Amino acid sequence: MTGTSKEQPIPLPLALPGLERGSLLPPEKHIPQLRMALLEWFAAHGRPLPWRAGYAPYEVWISEVMLQQTQMDRGVEYFTRWMRRFPNVAALAVASEDEVLRLWEGLGYYSRARRLPEAARRIMERHGGIFPSSLSELRALPGVGEYTAAAVASIAFNEKIPCVDANVERVLARVFNVDSPVGQAAAAERIRCLARSLVPEGKAREHNQAVMELGALICGRKARCGYCPLAAFCLGLHLDVVHLRPVPAKKAGVTQLVAATGVLRHGKRIFVQKRPPSGIWGNLWEFPGGGVEAGEDPQEALLRAFRQETGFAVCPVRRYGVIRHGYTTYRITLHCFGLRLEDEAGAGGLPPAAPASATGRDRRWVTPEELAALPVPAPHRKLAERIFASGTRDCGSGTIPLFQGI
Repeated sequence: MTGTSKEQPIPLPLALPGLERGSLLPPEKHIPQLRMALLEWFAAHGRPLPWRAGYAPYEVWISEVMLQQTQMDRGVEYFTRWMRRFPNVAALAVASEDEVLRLWEGLGYYSRARRLPEAARRIMERHGGIFPSSLSELRALPGVGEYTAAAVASIAFNEKIPCVDANVERVLARVFNVDSPVGQAAAAERIRCLARSLVPEGKAREHNQAVMELGALICGRKARCGYCPLAAFCLGLHLDVVHLRPVPAKKAGVTQLVAATGVLRHGKRIFVQKRPPSGIWGNLWEFPGGGVEAGEDPQEALLRAFRQETGFAVCPVRRYGVIRHGYTTYRITLHCFGLRLEDEAGAGGLPPAAPASATGRDRRWVTPEELAALPVPAPHRKLAERIFASGTRDCGSGTIPLFQGI
C-alpha cells in the first residue's frame, strides 16, 4: 500500500505551462489533460493490491463484491484468506454454503456471499469454467449487478465501460460541481454520463481504478486538495465548495432493536439453529431467542421466545450481560443468558432431540469446535467469544476462543 507520509503536495500547474495557482481549467474543455493527469497519478500512487498482480477475472470479481461493504485493508485480509480456500471458480463451485458464509462472516450482506457459489456453478455449467467477458453475460450471473459487471468488464477485460461507486461519485461531484444529491435520478444520470465521457480508449482498466483510488486516498470525505492531480480542473475547489460536495441525501433513520438470546447447554454441547434464507442473516447459525417488547423483562421475553422457537422449556442459569452491535440502518441491543433444560436430569447423557420445527429450520447440538466452524451473526459471535474462555483455534476466518463452560 502506498503510504501518504512521504507524499508531497502536487504543485500547480501540473505540467501545464503558464497556469497560475488559483487558475482553473474547466474540466469539460480539458478532458484529455484530465485523463492524463489521472493516469500519471495512478501509475505513481496506485496501491499494490493482490488482485492487481494479474487482473484475473475471478479475483477481480471477488474483490469487487467484498469491497462494496468494507474498508480496503480489511478487504485485503478477507480476500487473501478467501483465495487460500477458494483459489478459482471450480473450487468455489463445489463449496458448501456454511463454509462460504463462515469465511464471509464479519463482512455483512450475506446474501451476496450466498450468490457467489451459485454464480461459480453457472460459470462452470454454461461457460466451461471460463469467466465470461461480455457485459451481458456478466450481468446474467446470479448476484452480479450493474456495478459489479461493469467493474469486472473494465478492470479484468479492459472494456471501455465506466465504474461508478461512492468514490467516483465524490470525485466527479467535486470536479464538475454537481450541486444536487447524487442519489437523485437527475444527478445520478449526470454522474454516469460524466464517467462515461472520461473513459479513454484502451485504458479503461487504469482509468477506472485511478478515479476510485483518488476518491479513496485523496478526495475522501476530508479532501486533501493539495495532493490532488485534478486540482487545476476542479470546479468545487475553484468555487470553495469541496466540503459541500457531493450534496448529501437525506439520511435514513436508525431503528433500535432489542432482543434476547440464550445459550442452552447440555453436557459439552450447545443448541443452535439455522436462520431462514431471507433477511440479512439468512442461513446463518444462531442461539435461539426473539424480540423484547416494550416494557417486557428480557429474561421473560427469552423464555417465551425460546419455547415458541424450539419447543424446549428452559431455565435461566446465568446472565452474560448485554451486547450492542450497529448496522447501517439499525442498532441491536442483545440481552444474553445461559440456559439449561427444565427437566434436565444430568449432563452426562445424550442431548434430547429438538421438537420438529414448523419452519423446517435445521437444528443441532454442537461442540464449541463445531460452532467455531459455522457462520454466525456478529452479535452471536461476540457472545460466543465472551463465554468460550479457554484456548483458541484458527478456523480460517480469525482466531476463535474455545469453550470452557457456561
